[in-house]
Amino acid sequence: MRSAPPGCFSLLVLGLVLLLPFVLANAVLTALGKLGLGPTSSLLVAVGIFGGSLINIPVTRIDHETVVEYLPNQLLGLGRLLSQPVRQRTYTVIAVNVGGCLIPTALAGYQVARLALNAPNVLPAAGLAITINIGLCYYVATPVAGTGITMPALVPSLAAALCGLVLAPTWAPPVAFAAGVLGPVIGADFLHLDDIAHIGTGMASIGGAGTFDGIVLSGLVATLLVPGAL
Repeated sequence: MRSAPPGCFSLLVLGLVLLLPFVLANAVLTALGKLGLGPTSSLLVAVGIFGGSLINIPVTRIDHETVVEYLPNQLLGLGRLLSQPVRQRTYTVIAVNVGGCLIPTALAGYQVARLALNAPNVLPAAGLAITINIGLCYYVATPVAGTGITMPALVPSLAAALCGLVLAPTWAPPVAFAAGVLGPVIGADFLHLDDIAHIGTGMASIGGAGTFDGIVLSGLVATLLVPGAL
C-alpha cells in the first residue's frame, strides 16, 4: 500500500488549521443560541468575545517588595502581536479582560435574570450550582510563579454541566453557563487575589486568555454539554 506524499499531509494539516476558526465560531454561536439569544444577538456577543479578548482594563494594583517583569503593551493585548522590551516594576497590575471576563460575566448575569423572571423556583438550584462550582474552582486553582492562576479548563465546565442537568434539567443551559462562568471568576480568580503578590508577575488579567480563557471555555463548553434551549 502506497503512503500519501508529504505534500498531501501538509495540505490536510493546513486545511484543518484554516477550518478551526469556523468550527470554533460555530460552537460559540450554538452555545449562545441555547441561552435564549437570537441570531443577531449571538453574533454580536461572539464578536465581542473575540474582539474584546485583546483588551485588558486595569482595575487595581498590588504592591510588593520584589521586582517583577512586564510587557508595556500587555494591557491592550498588543504584547501578543508586537515584541517589546521587558520592563521592571515593584507592583502587579490587576486587570480584567473584556472578552474573557466582562462579557461572559455580564451574560451569566443575564441568565440569572432570565431565571428570576421566567422560573424563579429554579433560582435556589442555580445558586447551589454556582456555589458548588465556586468551591471546586477555588480548590483546583493553582498559583503559578511568573504566570498567574491556572486551572484545568474542563473541570469547571464538566461540573457546571452536571449540576445543570441534575439540579435544573428543564433550565440546564442557563444554569450550566452561569455556574461555568461564575465558578472560575469568583473561585479561581477573585478568591485567589491574595496569592497574586507571591507569583512574581507584572500583570495578572482575569480572563486574560480571552476567547480561550477558562472562564469563556467553561461557560460555553458547559452549555454545549447540556441539551435543550429555552
